[in-house]
Amino acid sequence: MLCKDHVAYQWICGGVTVNYHTLSDFRTAHPEVLDDLLTHSVATLMHEGLVSLHRVAQDGMRVRAHAGASSFRRRVTLEECRSQAEEQVESLRQELEADPGASNRRQQAARQRAARERSERIGKALDELGQIESKKKGQEQEQEKVRASTTDPEARVMKMADGGFRPAHNVQFATDTASQVITGVDVVNTGSDQGQMPPMVEQHEQRYGKVPDETLTDGGFAQLEDIEKVSSPAVGTTVYAPVQKPRKAGRDPHQPLPGDSATIAEWRQRMGTAEAKEIYKERSSTAECVNAISRNRGLRQFLVRGLRKVRAVALWFAIAHNLMRAVVLRAQGALVAVWG
Repeated sequence: MLCKDHVAYQWICGGVTVNYHTLSDFRTAHPEVLDDLLTHSVATLMHEGLVSLHRVAQDGMRVRAHAGASSFRRRVTLEECRSQAEEQVESLRQELEADPGASNRRQQAARQRAARERSERIGKALDELGQIESKKKGQEQEQEKVRASTTDPEARVMKMADGGFRPAHNVQFATDTASQVITGVDVVNTGSDQGQMPPMVEQHEQRYGKVPDETLTDGGFAQLEDIEKVSSPAVGTTVYAPVQKPRKAGRDPHQPLPGDSATIAEWRQRMGTAEAKEIYKERSSTAECVNAISRNRGLRQFLVRGLRKVRAVALWFAIAHNLMRAVVLRAQGALVAVWG
């Protein structure tokens, strides 16, 4: 209403009426711009000496997707739904062409658009179903159970924090432990955190031209191949992640195994030291704290669909969080400058 009635808001909007659809499009239409904004804002804080990337903690957070559990269908059902949707699109098209001057033309066009979008979503669901089935190649019984959502085809059923299973996306935040500034954001549709550490380390290299000196993760990220990859001289980050409990009773988990590489042996021994255990405590006070803050600010369920739009919303949360952290960090820096 203010955009229509108030001169100040009319000026800000350039005389263009702003409605809910405009705001929704603005929120999700340009994730690349938001990604650049995150990079530049963190780089500015690094230039001011407020963020160092010395020690970064990464954690995954499963956030409810904008899709119902009942929207998941098997291949046979999806193919039937697509046929019905395509028939509906054609029927509406013919209806619109038969009476183009009708007073309800706009309503007919909206119905046609909704039917077309549903048909496209079902087609996307079938594509996603094919990808899921390819991962279960050779497991015919498992392939028959595979389902994809007609509402948000890129959503996956994941185990949530309360132990239940719901359609969700896995939001990955990396946070500088000294400043609690979010330095990396990613969204994936796998329920496991395995394999997510190397992409996040690489993301820091692409954003800031350097990788974190130290990376802190929980046991879900502690895949030996990943640890070896990011700890190699070519990458150069030191991993702090808990060592799995040995299957053999009485064996010291921090002693290297016969088949361990030098990198993995060093990681096992490092995690057994008092210094490493003290450093690792920063993970929960940083990564889990940031996740909890995000949930308290409303990141409990996405109201958009598709990984691209979901990632845009996650970037908005990260940028807003960093703006508030920047205010605090600069105020603290000013106090130090005044009082020493």
